[in-house]
Amino acid sequence: MTQLTLRGFDSELEKRLRDLARRNATSLNKAALQLMRRGAGLESGFSSIQPIGDALSRFAGRMSIGDVQATDKAVAAARKTDIDLQP
Repeated sequence: MTQLTLRGFDSELEKRLRDLARRNATSLNKAALQLMRRGAGLESGFSSIQPIGDALSRFAGRMSIGDVQATDKAVAAARKTDIDLQP
C-alpha cells in the first residue's frame, strides 16, 4: 500500500506532529510515518520500545494457549446452544 488517509487527529496530536516535522525540517507525511514506525517498533534506534500492541501486556497479562483453546471451546459451545434455540 502506498497511500493511506488518516482522519480524527486531535489538536494535541496535530501540534506534536507539526512540531516534529518542523524540528526535523521534513514534511508532515514523513513525520507521521516516522511516528508510526516508532510506535510499531520498526524504527531503527528504537528497538527497546515495545510495539504498541504489546505495551500493556505486563499490566493486563496474556492468556496461555490452553486458556485460549478452553475459551474458544466454551464460546463455540455457547454459540451452538444459541443456534439450537433459535426458531
